[in-house]
Amino acid sequence: MKNRIINVKGSAVTVATHHDQDYISLTDMVKHFDGGSALIEQWLKNKDTVLFLGVWEQLNNPGFNSLEFEGIRNEAGRNSFFLSAKKWADATDAIGLHARAGRYGGTFAHKDIAFEFGSWLSPEFKLYLIKEFQRLKDEESRATSLEWNFQRTLSKVNYKIHTDAIKERLIPPRITPVQTGIIYASEADLLNVALFGITAAQWRQANPDQSGNMRDAATLEQLVVLSNLESINAVLIHQGLDAQDRLVQLNAIAITQMRSLVGLGALRQLASPAPKKRIAK
Repeated sequence: MKNRIINVKGSAVTVATHHDQDYISLTDMVKHFDGGSALIEQWLKNKDTVLFLGVWEQLNNPGFNSLEFEGIRNEAGRNSFFLSAKKWADATDAIGLHARAGRYGGTFAHKDIAFEFGSWLSPEFKLYLIKEFQRLKDEESRATSLEWNFQRTLSKVNYKIHTDAIKERLIPPRITPVQTGIIYASEADLLNVALFGITAAQWRQANPDQSGNMRDAATLEQLVVLSNLESINAVLIHQGLDAQDRLVQLNAIAITQMRSLVGLGALRQLASPAPKKRIAK
């Protein structure tokens, strides 16, 4: 679970990623309010809170236990009624609230629920919470964009090395510019097939609504591998290997490198990952 900290009116509030969703620490939210953590239990005792949580789960959680929820809803509002995040999750298989133990523990709620809790605590606090949360998401989006653009630029630089090798070793003298273009395109498609399993034309046919090309739609991992393949192919060209032998080697390298990169934490910090493309096996 990845933790980030936002500052909301002097309170350090933890934002955690859990199952690709953002969860906000309710425990951190109440630190500077009179009553502290007891405010969470007080909020959960409220019948309107239980109704809100139930509707949220029904909209977002196919595994929500509606039968158990009915029993809790009927008890909500009574003086003897008690509900904690753990009790709620255990009884109903809820996913919107969960409790964590340990140094960075506490009660965490999906951002939708945390904002609702913020309204109950203080409308002013809620507005600051939304503002700082959005600032965090904007910063993460910019960082992701810069990282992706860097890899795209690196890919283009290595492509220059790649095309220079093609020019030096594969393009015969006294041919037309059109013929030269065909050779460059065929080498580019050799890399496409090695990594993506399809040619550029096949990708366009399969994705008529996509703007740009298959490399613009590549994931960060694919761009890293593509950059490596361009350099390796330049070396193989200088070694005099024909296209078929180079394709076999490049495909094997692509598979090995993608297996190493997929799931690597340093490369998976993407706010909005690009659509995955089929990799040749």
